[in-house]
Amino acid sequence: MLLTSVRKLKSFGIIGMNQRNFGLVSKYNPRHLYPLVDDKLKTKMLAQKAGISVPKLLGTLHFQHDVKKLRETLEPHKQFVIKPVTGSGGKGILVITEHDHNFYYKPSGDSLRLSDIKRHVSNILSGLHSLGGKPDTVMIESLIQLDPIFSDYSHEGIPDLRIIVLKGYPIMAMLRLTTHASDGKANLHQGAVGVGIDIGTGSALHAVQFGNPVSRHPDTKKIFSELTIPHWDKLLPLAAACYEMTGLGYLGVDIVLDRDQGPMIIELNARPGLSIQVANCAGLVPRIAVIEALSSIDPDPQVRADFSKKNFSTTLRMLPPRKLRTRATDLVTK
Repeated sequence: MLLTSVRKLKSFGIIGMNQRNFGLVSKYNPRHLYPLVDDKLKTKMLAQKAGISVPKLLGTLHFQHDVKKLRETLEPHKQFVIKPVTGSGGKGILVITEHDHNFYYKPSGDSLRLSDIKRHVSNILSGLHSLGGKPDTVMIESLIQLDPIFSDYSHEGIPDLRIIVLKGYPIMAMLRLTTHASDGKANLHQGAVGVGIDIGTGSALHAVQFGNPVSRHPDTKKIFSELTIPHWDKLLPLAAACYEMTGLGYLGVDIVLDRDQGPMIIELNARPGLSIQVANCAGLVPRIAVIEALSSIDPDPQVRADFSKKNFSTTLRMLPPRKLRTRATDLVTK
């Protein structure tokens, strides 16, 4: 049975955690560069220096005694996002969409008092959500405004796009759509929907929630097969340019589309997860092989993006739910 499972995974070209860690992360990402992406404040400054748009920074809190300044920091802003600077996997992120006197409202409509937010901030500072449990810094950002194209595809939150970049070439993409189950967060483990995206066209290929195939958004019931991401020709070069920006050969680039500001980088990841393969019903192995076979890396991000569109595009449309269920199950249960 185990041998059969291994053969199935290999037939899909799926890479596992060990192969990712040793064959990609260790191979292409010098450890001294990790802080550039593990620290969201450093990432933001790096992107701004490179002329890349990022959400506006509204404030930071570094120590427990800074919590008493929270009311003053939040008062001018009706909407905002609170994040741990070194958090991962969406942990510790608090989204507030409305502020009315002493009440702060989450995308779900649930209300919080200032004392609740202070407690949350204090937990972040103590390292509850940080990498390694070390004391952390709180970052308060402006809230991204939903692009109308996603109004039927996301619920109670803002979707984001994850693009895997190898040696400066985008090789796989996934759209993460917020749901009621995910509490408005674009996090697959919390219940967001992962939609595999065709590198060539920006169109939806497959979709999963909690590892199970879906053809419609669980809350809005909108069909995913009709989804195509706008500004695709701008998004791929933007992701490709993060190679020069960070020096990291293997990274995940997280992008949002703001209604007013357009594409923005919200996060970079030196150890991107592998669930993007499940969302695409395809493995990374063949695409990695194409890039590693190149004799040189083109210095132009646009040229690299065009190469990826040509080599990693698929003519497949979204599979019917029954076929999708069979293929996705093979991937997520092994």
